[in-house]
Amino acid sequence: MNGKTVVLSGGVGGAKLVLGLSYVLEGDALIVACNTGDDFDHLGLRVCPDIDSVLYALSNLSDQQRGWGRKDESWAFMSAVEHLQGPTWFKLGDGDLATHVMRTDWLRQGMTLTEATSELAARWRIKTYVVPMSDELVRTIVQTEVGELEFQDYFVGQQCAPAVSGFRFDGIEKALPQVDIMNALNAGPDAVIIAPSNPYVSIDPILNLVGMHDVLKASRAPIVAVSPIIGGQAIKGPVAKMMTELGHDVSALGIARHYQGLIDGFIIDECDADLSADIQSLGIEPKVLPAIMTDLESRISLAQATLLFASELKL
Repeated sequence: MNGKTVVLSGGVGGAKLVLGLSYVLEGDALIVACNTGDDFDHLGLRVCPDIDSVLYALSNLSDQQRGWGRKDESWAFMSAVEHLQGPTWFKLGDGDLATHVMRTDWLRQGMTLTEATSELAARWRIKTYVVPMSDELVRTIVQTEVGELEFQDYFVGQQCAPAVSGFRFDGIEKALPQVDIMNALNAGPDAVIIAPSNPYVSIDPILNLVGMHDVLKASRAPIVAVSPIIGGQAIKGPVAKMMTELGHDVSALGIARHYQGLIDGFIIDECDADLSADIQSLGIEPKVLPAIMTDLESRISLAQATLLFASELKL
């Protein structure tokens, strides 16, 4: 084992656990592979919502009240866009705008997304190694009752209103996992953790990268997922609505079924303890813990418990 922990993460929910883990694991002992299927170009700028949620959390810049974006944000830019009758359906705060401008400029200079992400992390003095899932473009497409929608159109523009029937990931057939993720997995990490993110649109894009499933299984590292569904409800985002529309059981058990055959352990909240036997019947070891992260203390506590559980599975 190489002493590293690899986390597969989406945005807000994943960022909470990543922040907790950053207090337990130092520097590049923690590698965070962020979903980039949500990325898109808006007003000429590359926007990477999940990467930015993780970076903002680690730099103490995230807005705890809204649950997304930067704290102490101002909106002069959006007001000016509105005055010019430009698109205002996707809000870019002034501080957030600076992130996208810098990233886009670096990409145009020839940097990879990995390099641009590392530049941002360095300027915020973030020691955790945060990388995109791939340096190649992948676009999540949501299949709905009103046709196919790019993810941000569905999520922000349509407010998740259309019923979902499936997903596809444009470019996934050619997209290789980011090289340092692959190196860490091939070297044998201490653990792989799937954050409490939406399995369909945050984690599946990562898992469907070329060769990712194979390298995860070959790594022999314990793979532990944390449920994003607690008590039959999503803490954040549309995952419960999606599960209903796809005909899946909206529960931690439904999430466990989605990951069956991949994960070794599954963390569920105390209110879902009655699902333990059913989860175990899937060949997955359940662990009942307080899984709702309401503050920094609870984020760190869940991170510590997740790592301990992974070490127990490794024995």
